[in-house]
Amino acid sequence: MRFNQWLERMERKFGKYAISNLMMYIVASMAAVFVLDMLMPVNLTAYLIFNKAAILRGQLWRLVTFLFLPPNSSIVWILFSLYFYWMIGSALENQWGSFRFNLYYLFGMLGTIISGMITGYATNSYLNLSLFLGFALLYPDFQVNLFFFLPVRVKYLALIDAAGLLVSFVMGNASSRIALAMALVNVLLFFGGSLIQRAQSAYRRYKWKKSFWE
Repeated sequence: MRFNQWLERMERKFGKYAISNLMMYIVASMAAVFVLDMLMPVNLTAYLIFNKAAILRGQLWRLVTFLFLPPNSSIVWILFSLYFYWMIGSALENQWGSFRFNLYYLFGMLGTIISGMITGYATNSYLNLSLFLGFALLYPDFQVNLFFFLPVRVKYLALIDAAGLLVSFVMGNASSRIALAMALVNVLLFFGGSLIQRAQSAYRRYKWKKSFWE
């Protein structure tokens, strides 16, 4: 509740500075990097990735440019991925407004940067995943065609991702745990309260059913 009140105050003060259609710019940048990497004689990605040692040598652009790296895959999958990123980002912005979506992305970005400066390396993978998790929490019954033909509700895909993240957190080393936790801090800030309420409601229903059948 306090976080929502803080958001409202911040939006009243700074809402006019929000970037509209933020995800469109991010996706367009990813597409540009993908095309340029194919056309240029040098590996552009190597100059854009997050690299702590290079940043400390003065290559400060790497604090931001790693956000624009597309997923490594075929061109068909790249097109699908970028469209999906744009769709879920636009849906979050339409639901919250530009300012709150900007903050959601900013918190995830800052968490990723901080974890990168601690561990020495960072990618945008967990940050992009945080967009999907936020979308799934807001639109759990939205259907996507898995493998282009199998309709699946995003809440089930999100549960699979959440289970995978939990396993990664438990089984991973300290660096991977820091990267995961920091990159998903936006999910905890924006949805932590509602997730706790849902868990409490589910537990109350379980207790009621248990007492009913005893």
